[in-house]
Amino acid sequence: MTDTAYLSDLAFAQRMDAQDPLAHYRDQFYLPLQENGKPFLYFTGNSLGLQPKKARDYVLQEMDDWAKYGVEGHFHARKPWMPYHEFLTESMARVVGAKPIEVVVMNTLTVNLHLMMVSFYRPTNERYKILIEKGAFPSDQYAVKSQIAFHGFDPEEALLELPYEGDSAYTSTEEILSIIDRAGEEIALILLGGVNYYSGQAFELQKIAEAGHKRGCVVGFDLAHGAGNLPLQLHDSGADFAVWCTYKYLNSSPGSLAGCFVHERHAEAFDLPRFAGWWGHDKDSRFLMGPDFQPIPGAEGWQLSNPPILPMAAMRASLEIFDEAGMDNLVRKARHLTGYMEYLLDLFENDRIRIITPRHPAERGCQLSIQVKNADKSLFDQITQAGVIADWREPDVIRVAPVPLYNNYVDVFEFVEILKAAIND
Repeated sequence: MTDTAYLSDLAFAQRMDAQDPLAHYRDQFYLPLQENGKPFLYFTGNSLGLQPKKARDYVLQEMDDWAKYGVEGHFHARKPWMPYHEFLTESMARVVGAKPIEVVVMNTLTVNLHLMMVSFYRPTNERYKILIEKGAFPSDQYAVKSQIAFHGFDPEEALLELPYEGDSAYTSTEEILSIIDRAGEEIALILLGGVNYYSGQAFELQKIAEAGHKRGCVVGFDLAHGAGNLPLQLHDSGADFAVWCTYKYLNSSPGSLAGCFVHERHAEAFDLPRFAGWWGHDKDSRFLMGPDFQPIPGAEGWQLSNPPILPMAAMRASLEIFDEAGMDNLVRKARHLTGYMEYLLDLFENDRIRIITPRHPAERGCQLSIQVKNADKSLFDQITQAGVIADWREPDVIRVAPVPLYNNYVDVFEFVEILKAAIND
């Protein structure tokens, strides 16, 4: 995309769509339809990505091979099941900016988070606190508090939350680094979301990791809202670990498998405590069924069970699209498309509207969180009835995510027109 100045008329949106080199990817997804047959304006890729049309074919291929081969499908299926997770590794590594040895697709997000904390949250009486963002997703809060309690500490005392600045749902990088510098000797683990699910703020991962390591902290990230959305460079960030789900921006199917990153410097840290399972065991001797666990070097060594093939087949369909489109191209369009939505909302000049997501493109992905003062869910219901699928968060925030693979400029234009009409009603 170019840096063309935005214009406020529909013709501009139509012209941008006509010039968009990624526009054809929209046709590779199923768009939910209204009763009148017109597609919904779908802006909830930050909750569940749309279904790639190839996903059905890939899943049915595995069903057919299961019927044809039975257990022999592990070796003779068109995509043999034994190494199936490996078919996803390089693509996933490209999405998150990692080396293949650092990435594995396994389990689900919170399971992976617990597995990582088994290895990387090793509290002592002097260094036992965990630093998280204020307003972290509840599942992260539950996982972190349970890990703290499991180690015999009081979550009320051991859990540190980044403060918001003023009346915003925002914490600057400078404030984060200042807190790490002041409290670093007590912090065992820094665990931040790459993007805060509520506000849409994206954090500067490399600066945070560098500051944490300087103070002796372990650093991990939950990238549920970052993977497939941000220009992540996980290896270069230096983070010790990261976890993410794949059913949001990565379109892998409802409740699908998750991703896990363990930095290369830990690839052969076999003395790290971990919960073990046979799929993490050395591949050459796995089927000798020996009693002693010999982990695979790298992220694969944290696997537990053999992987479920059907959700991986759906994921493969999406990752092929990411490989073809390229993360740099997707990020470029996402920033321009999100900026266009911001521009149209600003033109509305209604004092009930406030965008609580940071204004700088480097501090956000493709989500805007729109606060509507003196609103309740009836406003959200109204835009839903008008053909918008978005996300409502109490008490007064509408989250919208213009996803570059399947949203376009006309979608954004029509959404803002519907929102304006609802507020003015």
